[in-house]
Amino acid sequence: MEWLELAMTAVPVLMTGVGYTLLFAVSAMVLGLTLGFAVALLRIAQVPLLSQVAALYVSLMRGTPLLVQIFVIYYGLPSVGIEFEPVTAGILALTLNVAAYLSESLRGAMAGVERGQWDAALSLGLGWWPAVRFVIAPQAVRLAVPSLANSLISLIKDTSLVSVITVSELMMVTKDLIAQTFQPLPLYLMAAAIYWVLSALFEQVQQRVERHFGRAHAR
Repeated sequence: MEWLELAMTAVPVLMTGVGYTLLFAVSAMVLGLTLGFAVALLRIAQVPLLSQVAALYVSLMRGTPLLVQIFVIYYGLPSVGIEFEPVTAGILALTLNVAAYLSESLRGAMAGVERGQWDAALSLGLGWWPAVRFVIAPQAVRLAVPSLANSLISLIKDTSLVSVITVSELMMVTKDLIAQTFQPLPLYLMAAAIYWVLSALFEQVQQRVERHFGRAHAR
């Protein structure tokens, strides 16, 4: 009964943090996909110097913890005159991190498209970019959907790390409630349940996207 009363009091407060969690997740998803696609193109095209820079960026983002990246952007960059608000810093860190993983998924998917598709597009007079845009990318996205979705669903959980820069997202709100009620176990379980529900909703979106591309491929 005590847990029920705590839930009735805490859940509305926890939901105020969900807004920030969704803001971070959706913003980083959109920006991360855009940046990840650009990085994948640079590496596929083997643009001199830029492809090496892109490869270094991917290695750096995947080889260091997201928490360290958040600290560098929010606490470290001000020492060299670059300062961000907490929300901006959080979105930037999440975007840079997830874009590295998304770029590898997209690059692998584009590399997985049959070479004959490239040859056919180029033989029709399409340039490199039109061939990618109209022929290769649509096929690559279908192949990459499961991998992309896994990275994006993981991003929802990664937003919890933004609480270290005092943004009132779900985990930060949970910690504040624990400080007031001294009930860590039920409150952490409630937060975990909310993250699970959000992840399940995005899994439904993933399944719809997979079915869409599956029907389009079957035609």
